[in-house]
Formats: sequence, structure tokens, C-alpha cells
Amino acid sequence: MKNFQQNILIILALGLCGLCAWQWTDQANQRRAIVDRNKMIYDRDRAIQGYTNTIATTDRQVAELQQRVTELDTLSTSNQHVILDNQSEISRLHANEGVLTNEIVQYELAVTNLEKKLDEAYDGIKKQNDAIHGLVAQRDDFIAKYTNSVNDRNEIVTKYNALVQRVNQMQTNNPAK
Repeated sequence: MKNFQQNILIILALGLCGLCAWQWTDQANQRRAIVDRNKMIYDRDRAIQGYTNTIATTDRQVAELQQRVTELDTLSTSNQHVILDNQSEISRLHANEGVLTNEIVQYELAVTNLEKKLDEAYDGIKKQNDAIHGLVAQRDDFIAKYTNSVNDRNEIVTKYNALVQRVNQMQTNNPAK
């Protein structure tokens, strides 16, 4: 009877040691998984910050381009006033045609040059508008990528939270013995 009790005690002690070793290994694996997930979250947050900075830079550039377009619109308006003034001057000179024939030719050349400059300005405005549309499309692409990235990260966090909840439920259903 004495040997039997000693053998049982030894077997139970070895079983308890094995259980402790298994639990220690399991906890180490869980800690390693938590560290890996924390690193992944840190990397994601750093990427989000980079995207946010890129979006802020793009927004600032778009604002600068919009200001430039406004300036060009103002310049275009003032050029239109100049054209209207020049056309009224041409009309006045036609009234005095006999005396001022040479000056009329010079004014017509000036109007032609202004129209060319306006055409160049309109071409520049059109190019800048195209550039702004391109930047807006790029910004929309960045925002779409950013939204997709955030959605992916949110799904990961949701899955992680569900996993933590299941682990907590498992721990409450099977308390450590």
C-alpha cells in the first residue's frame, strides 16, 4: 500500500509538472502573438500618419493651385477690361480715320497681341485646370486607398477583439485548476 501511494504521488507530481510546462509554453506563445499584433498595429498607425501627411500636403498644393487659378481669373477679367477699353479706343480712332490712320494700324496690332496673350493665358488656365483635375483625381485615389487601408485595419481589429473575447470566454468557462 505504501508503494502504491508513493507511485500515485510521483505520477501526480509529474503530471502537474507537465501541465505547468504546457501552460508556460502556451502563455509564451500568446505573449509572442500579442507582441506581433502590437507591432502590426504600430506599423499600421505609422502608415496612416504617412497617408495623412501626404493628404495634407496634397490639400495644401490644391489650395495653392486654386489660389493661382483665382489670380489668373482676376488677371483674365482685367485683360478683358483692357480689351474692351482698346476696342472703344479703336472705335474712336475709326471716327478720326482720315487723320489717325497710322495709329489705328498700331492699335490693331496691339489688340492682336493682347488677344494672343489672352489665348496663351486661357491655354495656361486650361492646363492648370487640367492639372487641378489630375491632382483632385490623385487625391481621390489616395483617399480611396486610405479608406481601404483603414477598413482593412478595422477588420483586423474586429477579428482581434473577437479572438480576445473568445479567449476570455474560454478562460471564464474553464478556470485554471
